[in-house]
Amino acid sequence: MSEFRGVDFFLLDELLTDEELAMREAVRTFVDREFIDNRAIEEHHRAGTFPRDLPQKLGELGVLGPTLPDEYGCLGASSVAYGLMMQELERGDSGLRSFASVQGSLCMYPIYTFGSEEQKRHYLPKMARGELVACFGLTEPDHGSDPGGMETKAVRDGDGWVLNGSKMWITNGGIADIAIVWAKTEEDIRGFIVPTDAPGFSAPSIEGKFSLRASVTSELILQDVRVGPEALLPHSGGLKSPLMCLTQARYGIVWGVIGSMMAVFDEALRYTGSRTQFDRPLSSFQLVQRKLVMMHSELTKAQLIALRLGRLKDEGKMKHYHVSFGKRNNCKAAREVAKLGRELLGANGVCDEYQVMRHLMNIESVYTYEGTNEIHTLALGAHLTGHAAFRG
Repeated sequence: MSEFRGVDFFLLDELLTDEELAMREAVRTFVDREFIDNRAIEEHHRAGTFPRDLPQKLGELGVLGPTLPDEYGCLGASSVAYGLMMQELERGDSGLRSFASVQGSLCMYPIYTFGSEEQKRHYLPKMARGELVACFGLTEPDHGSDPGGMETKAVRDGDGWVLNGSKMWITNGGIADIAIVWAKTEEDIRGFIVPTDAPGFSAPSIEGKFSLRASVTSELILQDVRVGPEALLPHSGGLKSPLMCLTQARYGIVWGVIGSMMAVFDEALRYTGSRTQFDRPLSSFQLVQRKLVMMHSELTKAQLIALRLGRLKDEGKMKHYHVSFGKRNNCKAAREVAKLGRELLGANGVCDEYQVMRHLMNIESVYTYEGTNEIHTLALGAHLTGHAAFRG
């Protein structure tokens, strides 16, 4: 088991159940063995490649959709246990956590919530095992923060549907077997389970990324894609449906970025304690200690927020604005922690011999996706004032 110095300042482990601790340690051991100790994640980052055996291995760990009931092949775990799993995956790399978030929160969740019993029994066990990979198609090239402006259309064709449109910045797009596509019908926005081998469906990769290089990011193009009536998620309806999925994924991000902060803080603390300048360890200088304390404070506050949010979720009391608070605070904190970590490592901080620069580049994506800092600020503002500033 990895030991991280100073990352449980308020002894939060004492508030976790034995099951939650065991699940965290299982994923922690997996990430260390498969990606950190052997430096595999650096190789994937350099090459811009996704570890193709990850889905099945995460399935074996029970990390995919773990809070869903065991009758669908899932663990029925607590939301806190799920959060701790996301924390440990992102400690390795944001791309690892992004895969699991999309598979579980953005794809398995809508099938479970809006799907028929037949759809749930057909898809969820395979997805939980990592045998079937999915992606989530909501964001469009011209409609990022305003998903309600989507232009993708689904038109009835006999008892089936024909879909036309495009989606952008889609994690898992190029490796997915199915896509959860959100489209406008004559009545409302609906969700569809679209096989990616359907004629007219393509998922070209987005190249040249400096961030999330160990993750597959694609465009989805749908040109007269025909699907049968079984593709429709029957209980979906309106923009609220995909936004409910986003709330689930954002919850995982609140926890995930704590893993990034843990990795960066631990590396900076060890580095400054072992590197000598002017005949003294770097960590003995006041300005260095100030930065370490700032990093540690942000990490600790983020942990407190995530744990309380998780307990609220398990009690059925979590609201979307609670998640906006957590996503906004923790992503901003992770961004600042990564910046300070890079400063403390000096020139070494830009080399992938160390992990801080990889986390810094990754957090730029995580800071933006699943709702920008500004959008979550306005979501909180609307809750506090009763006025939605982002609506015309």
